Amino acid sequence: MIRTRKSHATQCSEIVDAYREDGQPWPAKAKAIAIWAINNGHWKPVRGKLVAQCASEIAHAMREEYYTDPQGRHVRLKHAARYSEEDGEKTQAPLWDDIRTSSYEHMERAFALRRNQIVGECKQLKTDIDSYNDNNTEGKNYQTSFDFRDDAMDAMQPTEYRPRQPR
Repeated sequence: MIRTRKSHATQCSEIVDAYREDGQPWPAKAKAIAIWAINNGHWKPVRGKLVAQCASEIAHAMREEYYTDPQGRHVRLKHAARYSEEDGEKTQAPLWDDIRTSSYEHMERAFALRRNQIVGECKQLKTDIDSYNDNNTEGKNYQTSFDFRDDAMDAMQPTEYRPRQPR
């Protein structure tokens, strides 16, 4: 019999199932589930996972780092782009760079990666909405638009306004 290891996502999903089967409050915060899982021995840190968690936290911090450009815009400072890497098999390793010093090639890859992530999010949102509309018990359909032009223009408006000077 061949044994295959469960994916990390499958293991985490099983923890959620065990949490619910234990009669814990639902809906729940991920933090509450994590506390329950650790306290009940369902999750134990593994060095490889700790390294992955640390890397994830560092990547999150890099995504959240902004600076003000010479034109006064609030701009993301660090950007990830995927590059092929040989380490026994071909992988796509994300490399991070600073927008102020990055090459055009890196930024082109980084912008394409982020755009593809947005498209993927929109595709999944459409699937989720369609499923909800086809299966919800209230008989109400949720509608949304995937034309973000107006939203983007609104988001670019200033959030602070100077008071008008008296004439």
